Amino acid sequence: MHQIVAAADQEVGGLAVILPPLYEIFWSALVLLIVLLLVGRYALPRIYKTMDERAAAIEEGLGAAEQAKADQAAAAREREEIIREAHAEAHTIRERANDEAKAIVAAARHEATSEANRILEASERQILAEKQAAQISLRSEVGLLASELAEKIIGEQLTDTALTSRVVDRFLDELEADSALVEEKR
Repeated sequence: MHQIVAAADQEVGGLAVILPPLYEIFWSALVLLIVLLLVGRYALPRIYKTMDERAAAIEEGLGAAEQAKADQAAAAREREEIIREAHAEAHTIRERANDEAKAIVAAARHEATSEANRILEASERQILAEKQAAQISLRSEVGLLASELAEKIIGEQLTDTALTSRVVDRFLDELEADSALVEEKR
């Protein structure tokens, strides 16, 4: 037998070196077919299912990313709108505060002016009253002094009070006219 195998080995030449024997091709094809059937029956559906799940997850992630971008853009627009409204409201509040401040200042100014006018009128009335009281007091004192002076000059007592009063009034009127001329010259 050893010779048959050696003879068979020697007969095989050329193409037999490249091609394997037919029984090896058959069994290799059968094992390959069984492996392909098992892989096709059990492994490929799981692989396709996993790939589909991953594709769905990727699509969902992309959709979520697009939604996040849209939400972010909407939030930015909303933020800008809120900021714009806040600026407008702040401007309105400032304007209202300025108007109120102006009104308060105007009211205080008006109140101060009316209070100053009231004080001025009261002072003028008081000055006028004091002036009139001083004039009356001055007239009576000047009248007494004038009648005493006239009595000393004449050497007699003046008994006619009406005449004494007229003389004193004329004297005081002349004094007032003289003092008015002096004040006008100033």
